Amino acid sequence: MLAWCCPVFAAFPDRPLTLVVPTAAGGGNDAIARVVAQKMSSLLGQQVIVDNKAGANGSIASEFVARAAPDGYTILFGYIATHGMNPSLQKLRYDPIKSFEPIGMVCTSPTLMVMNPQVPAHSVTELIKMSQATPEKYNYASAGNGTAPHFSAEIFKLESGAKLTHVPYRGSAPALTDTMAGQTQVMFPSLFSAYPYVKTGKLRALAVAGTQRSPLLPEVPTLEELGIKGVDVSQWYALFAPAGTPRPLVERLNKALLTSLADHEVKKRIEDHGAQVEGSSPEALAQTVSKELIKWRGVVQKAQLTAD
Repeated sequence: MLAWCCPVFAAFPDRPLTLVVPTAAGGGNDAIARVVAQKMSSLLGQQVIVDNKAGANGSIASEFVARAAPDGYTILFGYIATHGMNPSLQKLRYDPIKSFEPIGMVCTSPTLMVMNPQVPAHSVTELIKMSQATPEKYNYASAGNGTAPHFSAEIFKLESGAKLTHVPYRGSAPALTDTMAGQTQVMFPSLFSAYPYVKTGKLRALAVAGTQRSPLLPEVPTLEELGIKGVDVSQWYALFAPAGTPRPLVERLNKALLTSLADHEVKKRIEDHGAQVEGSSPEALAQTVSKELIKWRGVVQKAQLTAD
């Protein structure tokens, strides 16, 4: 292994870094990425510039980073869609394992089932019954095929018998906007994406798609409590470098990430959005990706999901 005594590595970084975010500016992923980038900039002594490359459910950003020089200066704010769900749904021009060097986990967030407040249903049970009676009236929004809102809703339909039509969007921000406007009726976003709108009454929280209630919304039950099993989608977010990035640079970036996440202000800003800080080693992140791929490939097969 190359050591830090090598002048090339000892000087790293000597110019700004780019953190590529696979979603549009203004969404939940973008918000967390900017909090982390700001703190890492001060620790590394070089600016970490956020570059939003939305589209193709994270594939555009992921392919860009996978093809970048493995020099530590271009990193990806990956998440459950780029390294778990989308690769399980369709063949991509990058490999979620072979194309990257894991740096570390950033945080996790439960998935929240939300509904437009004008929908007359007042519970998950009522919504299921109404969707079965008039399925043409009920659509669910997702951030695109192969994303957590897509998978969550399809598992929910499979386990509950609800009749909901999929309307995919290019990211969670426009999907949330149309759900609030009533163009779509239901969505399964991350808690930290939906929480600000739930607080202001623009969305109604129906249930948590996980095993535990959220401390931010303690009155909102889990789907499991309501008798709907198997809809357990914990969304996660992590940093990745291109494959071949030297180990000393990965370790330097991991140290900066973990130090950032340990900062009280950073932790508070992330948790105020409804996410839970969960830093990790590169090895632990690699294990998470491998397990997630196995899990979501099984879901694709069971629910007979396609990319179309």
